[in-house]
Amino acid sequence: MSGEIISLVVAVIASSGLWTFLTRVYDNKKKHLTNSEKISLGVAHDRIMFLGNMFIKRGYIEPDEYENLHDYLYVPYKEMGGNGAAERLMQEVNKLPIRKGDE
Repeated sequence: MSGEIISLVVAVIASSGLWTFLTRVYDNKKKHLTNSEKISLGVAHDRIMFLGNMFIKRGYIEPDEYENLHDYLYVPYKEMGGNGAAERLMQEVNKLPIRKGDE
């Protein structure tokens, strides 16, 4: 009996139906954002993309710049449901050396 329950639980977790359900729940959360929240998400996305690309082009990021980009823009953006291009860009920013500009 116990083995059957474990098999059932594993089958449910591995099923594409469960992942479809979880994806829809996540997508519905994003659909229920207020217009102000949608604007905030859009502005954060724009700033993350602009600043991230600027730092990548420059080849390094300063400690204060990283804190501003990561802690005050990217983390709240991700918590509100933003991801995709900004997430990929942050992965590239995280590879940059962190140093002061005059070093």
